[in-house]
Parts: sequence; structure tokens; C-alpha cells
Amino acid sequence: MRAQRIWKVNGVASVGQLQSKLDDLNKRLSQLEDQQPEGWKVEDLRSSALSLSREIDDIRCAEATAALSELLRK
Repeated sequence: MRAQRIWKVNGVASVGQLQSKLDDLNKRLSQLEDQQPEGWKVEDLRSSALSLSREIDDIRCAEATAALSELLRK
């Protein structure tokens, strides 16, 4: 299993926890789409999911940049 660096992002401790929140949002979004709710509820969830996915991408990019910088220093 790959080790993950712990990051503090908006009070959330790790990429794994952010990913879990994103998975939960996607499940809820799917449920709401099946029920054909008011459009603003679906849009709010989509916006939250996109925001979380961007945070995850930012953290992963920062990790990759740090790893590359370390390799280049050696």
C-alpha cells in the first residue's frame, strides 16, 4: 500500500478523506438526479464535488512537485 502524506486542507486531514467526501457527494448527486429534484440542489452538489476534486488535484500536484524537486536535488 502506498503511503500518503498528511495535508491540512480546509480542516480535512488527508487526500483519502477528501476523496471519501467526494465519493459521498457523487452518490448523493446520483440519488438526487434519479429523483428529479429541483435543479438548484443538483447544481449545488455538482459545485461542491468540483471544488473537492480541485482540492484533491492541487494536493496531488503539490506532492508530485515536491517529489520531483527532491529527485532533482539529488
